[in-house]
Amino acid sequence: MKKLLLISLISAALASCSSRTGHLTGVLVRPLYFPEVPQGMVYIPAGAYNMGENDQDVPFVHQTRAKTVSVQAMYMDNTEISNNEYRQFVNWVRDSIARDFIYLNKDGRTSNYENVEWTDDDAKEWINYQELYFDEATYEYVAYDPSDRDLGRSLFNLNWDKEINYEDPKLVPLLADMYYVSAERFFKRKEIDTRKLIYKYYWVDLIEAAKRGRINIVTDGYAGGDKDPLHRELDTPEHPITHDPQGQDKDMGWYNKKGQNNAIRGHKDRQRFIIDEKIMVYPDTLCWIRDFTYSFHDPMTQMYFWHPAYDNYPVVGVTWLQAKAFSIWRTQLLNSWLTSMGEIFVNDFRLPTEAEWERGSRGGLDLAQYPWGGPYNRNEGGCFLGNFKPMRGRYFDDGGFHTVKVYSYNPNGWGLFCMAGNVSEWCETAFDESMNEFSHDINTDFRYNAMDWDPPSMKRKVLRGGSWKDIGYYMQNSTRTFEYQDSAKSYVGFRNVMTHLGRGGRDFTKEGGEETQGDILLR
Repeated sequence: MKKLLLISLISAALASCSSRTGHLTGVLVRPLYFPEVPQGMVYIPAGAYNMGENDQDVPFVHQTRAKTVSVQAMYMDNTEISNNEYRQFVNWVRDSIARDFIYLNKDGRTSNYENVEWTDDDAKEWINYQELYFDEATYEYVAYDPSDRDLGRSLFNLNWDKEINYEDPKLVPLLADMYYVSAERFFKRKEIDTRKLIYKYYWVDLIEAAKRGRINIVTDGYAGGDKDPLHRELDTPEHPITHDPQGQDKDMGWYNKKGQNNAIRGHKDRQRFIIDEKIMVYPDTLCWIRDFTYSFHDPMTQMYFWHPAYDNYPVVGVTWLQAKAFSIWRTQLLNSWLTSMGEIFVNDFRLPTEAEWERGSRGGLDLAQYPWGGPYNRNEGGCFLGNFKPMRGRYFDDGGFHTVKVYSYNPNGWGLFCMAGNVSEWCETAFDESMNEFSHDINTDFRYNAMDWDPPSMKRKVLRGGSWKDIGYYMQNSTRTFEYQDSAKSYVGFRNVMTHLGRGGRDFTKEGGEETQGDILLR
């Protein structure tokens, strides 16, 4: 009896502590999200503006016909990506490759234990004493194949807290494959072969994943072509699926007793939408010579990217594809850190759409021709307001011969520097002269992932903002031009954006946090 009474009291206590009320409350145990502007970015609230040419008295105005568009709230880099910021990406790739050479050398062992972050004692035992590893699936020690790099990498993580000394005599033999061979060296200098700085990354092709294909009904083997009474698609040796696997072609619905099917379309295998790529990350420093015939730019080729004097100058010689890869790396860098701190993911860094770039450039001034608002490219004192080609080629009259530091001149209304001049900037948007005619008016964009076999006209990507070698017309907010996605130019750079999580109002202090908690309490 006492035992029964005790069980009843415990059950009552547990019931009283239950969070279930019988009412719809949502999931109450949810973390509060307080949005934070990423370092080096500014917050641009959601809003609408007139996208396109404001001055109608220009040639080819039909290509930039004005159109009212609305753009979601976002964060945008307040400066162009600098040489030093892009170098962090290059050095990360370099150090990753170096660590692989150190940890996974030819005999399957490592001679630099300080750089290893062990994941289990069995892996450490294998590294130290024998060429065996512990297979958790079979609970046995299995012989290790030194050529199986993926297996070796799965046994331990790279320790990024330990710096690599590339002059360490113990490491030089292990890193020999990273350097230029003797025949390719200048004055016998030992330098990293930049052609081997290859970044492997992944991205998800959501546009392809969103396409809808036909739903196929398997009729083989059924009298009169009747469909499967339980499922509209079979995949058995007797009734194989014979349809084209491309497209959203899987019907995951089932028939009820009335003969209705709650069809849900999906993909049989989403692996084909996870795109894995490799790309060389080092900028094309020879673009300074290639871009200008009968012009002397050897010093810029030799010094611009790596010398400390140019650390805060915009990175150039980067293709559209390299800019995309940088954005993915930057996303993983931040999200990995957030995960380690117990935080949740945020949106991806990416290139801005053309509509987002123009929204940022206008600085909240809807009909302004330039980011600073006025119709002229000089201030009241006669000083130029951006870095471009003034007058008849007096390049230094604006304060810069080639590029200038990314925070030069005054920022616009949002706090963005050099939205006009310095370097033209890559946009995510594919270039089409009539885009404003067919694009949507909400988050306006036009994307196309060009293939190698596509004609050059399909590989054009939008450039905005004008550069140090362009005339003033290209600095206007609405002027659009293009460059080919696989080209690297000495006058083209980029900056990143990130879509804001939340409503996107003008008052950033009211985004998330207490507002979310208040919503829960109201329920």
